[in-house]
Amino acid sequence: MCQDCEQFIEKGSKILDLGCGRGITAETFRNYFQAEILGADIGDQRVVDLPFQMINGRNLPFPDNSFDVVLISYVLHHAESPMELLKEAKRVSRDKIIVYEDLDEPGIAKFTCWLHKLTYKISAPFQGNSIEFYDEEGWEKLFNQIGMKTIFKKRVAPKFSWLYPASNILFVLKSN
Repeated sequence: MCQDCEQFIEKGSKILDLGCGRGITAETFRNYFQAEILGADIGDQRVVDLPFQMINGRNLPFPDNSFDVVLISYVLHHAESPMELLKEAKRVSRDKIIVYEDLDEPGIAKFTCWLHKLTYKISAPFQGNSIEFYDEEGWEKLFNQIGMKTIFKKRVAPKFSWLYPASNILFVLKSN
C-alpha cells in the first residue's frame, strides 16, 4: 500500500488514518513515510503503539486542514454515512484523501461483498448500520458529490488474496 501511495505522500507528512482499526496500516505508513500519524476510530482496537483519537464516525474533532493526507483504508463501506465521513475527511485534509475500497462487481467480487456483509453482522452486532459497497462508478459518484475529484486510481491486489477474492481499488482524491 505504501508503494502505491509513494507519489502522493511526502516524507514527514502528517497523516490521519481514519478508521485505523488495529493500527497496523498506520504503523506501516508511519515507518515508511517517516510520518507523523494519528489513528482514529469509533473504538480502540489497536495492537500497536500509536497516537489515537476516539471518534463518533460522523464529526471529526480536528480543526480544518489539520492533516496533509487522510487515509481511509477499507472503512467507507462500514461507515454509517460515508458521505458525511468523506466531507469531514475533506475538511481536515490540507491536500489529499487516499481511499482503498472493495468493489461490488459482478462475479466472485459480488459474492465476497455479500459474504462480508453477512459475517460482519454476526461478528459486530453492536454496529447498527448496514454495510454498503459500490462499484467503481458508484464510489466516484459519491466523491464527486462532496466536491472531490479522483486524480489517480488503480486496481490493487485483494487484501487476503485467494482467501478474500474481492476486487479492490485505490483512489487518490483532491478537492475540485
